Amino acid sequence: MSAGVLSRVPKSWILLACIGLLALNLRGPFVAVAPLVDLMQAELHFSPVMLGLLTSIPVLCFSLAAPLASLAARRFGAEFAVTLTILGVLAGVVVRSAGGPVLVVAGTVLIGVAITVGNIAVPLIIRRDFAPRRQGTAMGIYTAALNIGSFLTSVAMAPLAAVTGWRLALAAVAVLAVAAIVVWVLAVGPRTAFLVSDPDEASGGDGQRATARSSGWTTFGLTAGFGGQAFSYYGVTAWLPSYLHDELGMNAAQAGAASSIFQILAIVGGLGVPFAAKYMSTTAVAVTLGTLWLAVPVGLLVLPQLWWLWSTSGGIAQGGGITLIFIAVIKLARDQASAGRMSATVQGLGYCLAAIAPPLVGFVHDTSGSWTPALLVILASVLTFFASTTLSVRKVPKGR
Repeated sequence: MSAGVLSRVPKSWILLACIGLLALNLRGPFVAVAPLVDLMQAELHFSPVMLGLLTSIPVLCFSLAAPLASLAARRFGAEFAVTLTILGVLAGVVVRSAGGPVLVVAGTVLIGVAITVGNIAVPLIIRRDFAPRRQGTAMGIYTAALNIGSFLTSVAMAPLAAVTGWRLALAAVAVLAVAAIVVWVLAVGPRTAFLVSDPDEASGGDGQRATARSSGWTTFGLTAGFGGQAFSYYGVTAWLPSYLHDELGMNAAQAGAASSIFQILAIVGGLGVPFAAKYMSTTAVAVTLGTLWLAVPVGLLVLPQLWWLWSTSGGIAQGGGITLIFIAVIKLARDQASAGRMSATVQGLGYCLAAIAPPLVGFVHDTSGSWTPALLVILASVLTFFASTTLSVRKVPKGR
């Protein structure tokens, strides 16, 4: 890191708080739509396809806009990229809540693109500004906060909309963005937050300590692992409530509770992986997470009555899985620039698979008339995560 950048880096605990607050904005704004689709449909008269797009557009942006986001982080600097992320989310939330169908879609796209920039920029800041022994902890806090934002938003939207209407409920998400931009500017200073860095500072200046730990095969393996993780996560998230209703006769509230367990336990996985990596090899961590993930499709196939156990296991696995892959990206990349490119490749292709998971799993279920083939599709994606991630993280140093 250059001296100029070093002089602008806030204390680590302030930066950790900024990263956590920022992460609350990187999933909550698009998760907020799902509990409100019926209210939005009644006023906007969207088709079922369009309603589905409102939740899938951000995920498509995570894939399609990842190369552009990586370029922005390299050209403008990570700090300015974070500022763009927060302001983009804030603008998107306001636009989405302000008008008719066109503005709703436009705001959703803006939110998706802005979050994509954050998806790339935040790991780069963690890689550059934290000592190697603290990078895992910072990444764990980041991914845990992603899930906290999703959980809090999904829980709060329906009750809030019942009082204020769906527009004001969706607009309320802007409070998190306002808080994030205020804390971010205070932490790094207005000059750093709003001015573009020069290319040397944006790259982090770590070229001299670059190593040859990463390779094309490592990137391919992490991409396949992330794709298997993301496909499994979005497939289970979309269809677990329907599965429990069909197989166990649960009502909507009961099935929603099962799904919330799957979401909230991700916090344990996100925070637990850095702790476990201090005492276990990354290969052992990957095997553990893969085993926990496998319990979801296998358990639902064999003993669906123990859904709470499989939701718990899968929740820990999905939170830990994304954390482990992000840690591997920032530790195995040769330098800051290659970290950005690797992250863009892993997330871009991985989220492409995530976007097709809900419709593909639903198509397999509808075509077969059974949940067994659909769960076998999930099983295949989990096995991809298991094998690819385990083979790819072997070079990540233990306890660092």
